[in-house]
Amino acid sequence: MWLTVNGRRRRIAGDPGTPLLWILRDQLGLKGTKYGCGTGVCGACTVHLDGKPIRSCVVPLKDVEEKSVTTIEGLAAASPHRLLDAWIDEQVPQCGYCQPGMIMTAAPLLSGNATPTDAEITAALNGVLCRCGTYQRVRKAIHRAAAGSTREHPELAHPRASLRPDEASAAKTVFQPSPWVRIDADGVVTVLIDRTEMGQGVVTSLATLVAEELEVDLAQVRTEFAPAATVYANPFFGVQVTGGSTSVSGSWGQLRKAGAVAREMLIAAAAATWGVPAGECRAEHGTVVHRASNRRLDYGSLSARAATLKPPRRVALKEPGSFRLIGHSQPRLEIPAHVAGATVFGTDLALPDMLVAVVKRPPRFEAAVKGIDAARAKAVRGVRDIFRIEGGVAIVADDAWAAFQAHDLLDVSWTGPTGKALDQGMIRAQFQAAARRKGRVELERGDVDAALKRAHTLLEVEYEMPFLAHAALEPVNCTAYVHSGGCDVWVPTQAQTATQEEAARATGLPKKAVRVHTTFVGGGFGRKLDTDFVGQAVAISKRLRRPVQLLWSREDDVRHDRYRPAHYARMRGGLDADGGLIGWHQRLVGPPLALDCIDVPYEIRNFRDERIQKESRVPTGAWRSVGAGQNAFVIESFVDELAHAAGADPLLFRLGLLKRAPRHRGVLELAAEKAGWAKPLADDRYRGVAVYFSFGSWVAEIAEISIDESGAVRAHRVVCAVDCGIAVNPDTVAAQVEGAVAFGLTAALKSAVTVEGGGVLESGFRDYPLLAYSEMPEVEVHIVKSAEAPGGIGEPGVPPIAPAVGNAVFAATGRRIRRLPIRADDLR
Repeated sequence: MWLTVNGRRRRIAGDPGTPLLWILRDQLGLKGTKYGCGTGVCGACTVHLDGKPIRSCVVPLKDVEEKSVTTIEGLAAASPHRLLDAWIDEQVPQCGYCQPGMIMTAAPLLSGNATPTDAEITAALNGVLCRCGTYQRVRKAIHRAAAGSTREHPELAHPRASLRPDEASAAKTVFQPSPWVRIDADGVVTVLIDRTEMGQGVVTSLATLVAEELEVDLAQVRTEFAPAATVYANPFFGVQVTGGSTSVSGSWGQLRKAGAVAREMLIAAAAATWGVPAGECRAEHGTVVHRASNRRLDYGSLSARAATLKPPRRVALKEPGSFRLIGHSQPRLEIPAHVAGATVFGTDLALPDMLVAVVKRPPRFEAAVKGIDAARAKAVRGVRDIFRIEGGVAIVADDAWAAFQAHDLLDVSWTGPTGKALDQGMIRAQFQAAARRKGRVELERGDVDAALKRAHTLLEVEYEMPFLAHAALEPVNCTAYVHSGGCDVWVPTQAQTATQEEAARATGLPKKAVRVHTTFVGGGFGRKLDTDFVGQAVAISKRLRRPVQLLWSREDDVRHDRYRPAHYARMRGGLDADGGLIGWHQRLVGPPLALDCIDVPYEIRNFRDERIQKESRVPTGAWRSVGAGQNAFVIESFVDELAHAAGADPLLFRLGLLKRAPRHRGVLELAAEKAGWAKPLADDRYRGVAVYFSFGSWVAEIAEISIDESGAVRAHRVVCAVDCGIAVNPDTVAAQVEGAVAFGLTAALKSAVTVEGGGVLESGFRDYPLLAYSEMPEVEVHIVKSAEAPGGIGEPGVPPIAPAVGNAVFAATGRRIRRLPIRADDLR
């Protein structure tokens, strides 16, 4: 069969029923086209067929014979790069996984319509999902491209494909003053990134910390992911891990010092070369300058001599007033590769002699394999082996499509669990019952019970939150190779130390024999802190002694997640006759991850925080913002209820209770000013407000919504004020908050995991929907100028959005939202 791909006629071998996606990825090695769902829902696999966009995961090879296919690689090779240039100008991508699908969908729109309207852009792009919420930047990029106001980006001609160690550069290294910085004889500065890049921009932000002190421009910097090693442990956790929005805050002093140490050693090397005092020299744009004589030496020429010097124990760091890079928006280093489809995510890895594996997993949480009938599955061409592993049955094949076909034909019988199957109603009843009994008191002041007894107005309400899936666009995956020299693991992980430990456990090798190669991550959100998929990949490779890529289907990803736990809260609050808040009692129920990140900043004389740890037998894990997402909804919804009961404006009511919380007040006042809180809205629009502190940052959000005749809630505008200390890269801060709003709106308005019959009902993006392009509000982000050390930013924008929307719904309908997601039936 013949096919023209990116202008080149190619002979294709394969079953005519094979989806085009797998021909492009596995046979032609065109990895820019992504696997996201396999059902044509997410749009990550979009390519052009004779110039028109199609979903390659559902178009069989027989339907494209003798036709012309263009992938993102082909589009990127064309010149000029008007659309790709616009994507870079607007700094559209976050994790980048969905962006080839976005661009391949936008290109035909522009080719047929020189000046598309917002409505036309929405109609064209609405079927391409972005978990990171880049939608409003996508729209701006399309308008920029249409207007012809883009800048040329020559780096698109040779985008850096990944952050793998550059062996050629490492071989030339002559100066490595710390584990984070290398400088070779050519003057190339390499910064080793010891955190995971999953869209939060840490590659650029961490490189900026080094570059600022080293006095080099970011254009002079190369980056690569660091290996798993003790020296790269996150100082907040003591292990190498990316979580809790700690990448920048944890590296703030560490990486700046690494840059400063290198700078001072290079200055000392130059001073020794010239025979002058080091105090007469300064570092400037990758060179050392002697002030008196204006002599200049570049870092490359100084690297060999600097390597002979002893690193200083103490160095002076720059004052914020002299920052050239920190605090100023910098183009992200990895974005050109994202938009060109050149980034290597975990699913994109290709090794010589590599096999592909999938796992048949049990339909219930606590089931185990009873028996296997593999006859039909083994008959699939390309299938190599089928065998039991921990957690299911592995199917190993030459390529992904053969493995997925065999998966569907494999007949497995399952055992257990005994007793009544776990379901949603059972879990809810258990949580409700737990909320009726006393728990562990975490904090108490005053006499809450007496205050509530004498209250003029008493509110007693309960809130509940569902299980939620992570639903990153890149499904869980891991590539492992167990060989005579040890074990290598290539994985989109947030937890390098745990990955190394899990691989060592699965192989029986010492940790030092396990090498972890971190790839880019197509959305993490906490799911890739777990290592269940690592152990499976390693076990399969160990058996076969071949490189094996373990790939999860979208159904696997949704039904075998580590879910955000369900959560229940019983709240009591009392007001005096003047509407003053005199008592607050909260009793929170759930697993430990649901009982953290609790922030009640309000001045309340009589206060009790009570918690009841309750497990549900559903596997749970960290989910973007962890317990802050649940608890912000409870706390900020309840304070709004109290404000209404007091007959007070909800903003002024909060401000009156925040006299000793200046940073909460600061973001609330800024958000209110920018949102025009005191100004009337159109008749069909309503506002709600929320403020929350989490992960070292303060965020206030004001949501403007409408509700249609069917009861569907639509968020039109969200105004956010953020106090995250020094914003290392302000545009990245804004992008993260924009994405957090989209992420939180999915939880508030659309998605929930349903437990029934001992397992999860939802299986993909059709029944676990994400916020779509047409549903994205305009998000405005206003950053408080600060000289304080940086806080986190990846997660703090998530917690306030659900209560802000819920409070706006009350303003519109008079109905309180006490469970999520918000359903139309709740408003009737």
